[in-house]
Amino acid sequence: MKKVMFVCKRNSCRSQMAEGFARELGAGKINVTSSGLEASRVHPTAIQVMDEVGIDISDQTSDPLSDFNPEDYDAVISLCGCGVNLPEAWVLREVFADWELDDPDGQPLATFRRVRDEVKERVEKLIDSLS
Repeated sequence: MKKVMFVCKRNSCRSQMAEGFARELGAGKINVTSSGLEASRVHPTAIQVMDEVGIDISDQTSDPLSDFNPEDYDAVISLCGCGVNLPEAWVLREVFADWELDDPDGQPLATFRRVRDEVKERVEKLIDSLS
């Protein structure tokens, strides 16, 4: 099974939503982790909009990328355009993509929902391509 790392600046919104979708939709197909260039918290509104689609991410944690080893992952997905800031070993994995999705933090609920739906669509394609 392929191991996927979703990474963002603060591991608060987009990467947490991606982890939640990938755990649910990719169960038995991929293993998934998320992290940030720095750790923060799982954003309450991200938890809310994921709950709206039946996925509970309230138990997920925000962890720094430095806690993980790039060699343990097959695919690395940046969600925020932070790929340029990642250590080279992360960018050189078998699959690397930088999705550059809008940061919903501080934005209206509608923005969280739009970003959530964009994340879901991309995660579905990623799972198909890896399994």
